[in-house]
Amino acid sequence: MAKRAANGSAQSPRRTDSLSRELIIQTAIEILDSDGESALTLRALTVRLKTGYGAIYHHVADKGDLLAAATDDVITRVLSGTATAAGPRDTLRLLAQGLFDAIHTHPWVGAELSRQPWRPALLDFYESIGRLLDALAVPERARFDAAGTLLNYVLGVAVQNAANARHLIGRDADREAFLNTTAARWAQLDPARYPFVHATVTQLREHDDREQFLAGIDIFLAGIAALRQK
Repeated sequence: MAKRAANGSAQSPRRTDSLSRELIIQTAIEILDSDGESALTLRALTVRLKTGYGAIYHHVADKGDLLAAATDDVITRVLSGTATAAGPRDTLRLLAQGLFDAIHTHPWVGAELSRQPWRPALLDFYESIGRLLDALAVPERARFDAAGTLLNYVLGVAVQNAANARHLIGRDADREAFLNTTAARWAQLDPARYPFVHATVTQLREHDDREQFLAGIDIFLAGIAALRQK
């Protein structure tokens, strides 16, 4: 039976098993994914985990610490998911794809990485890119620019796509309807003035964001292959 407070209202039973930092982080990720960053409060955690504030503070300092830990957890899983890739080119592609998918699944990650680009997991990601570029024989003088270009591309596209998805949800619209509307407007443009835009109307309407992102990665990989020949 649930205990009652002094005013007679029922209180949720406290958990009797051990509370770990890992469980707190996973619960925070669930809240962030379902309801967004504004919903992640220590109060929400105590309710979800059936525990008190003291138990939470034993493992995390505050909301900022919790957000950072949740972000590191997501990025660390991306890195571990590429451990069995066949070679540096495939591994680099998998890393980029993994981060894109992670931000698509966890849109709040992109914003957190932008606020704290010094997060250990992101630095590990950046270091992995550097090692792979070295393994691909990219000249040392070009590695810094190549690594920055790739990371900026991945983060930029992933964060923008996540923002677009949230925008459509807020407008009670879907991606297909939005693209159809945009394509219809492009089709009305003067083809003499906008020949390229006019020619890509069908592609705009039918394109897959993830496939287009991966096409961009392949263009990047082709570019660094050219660097090796210089």
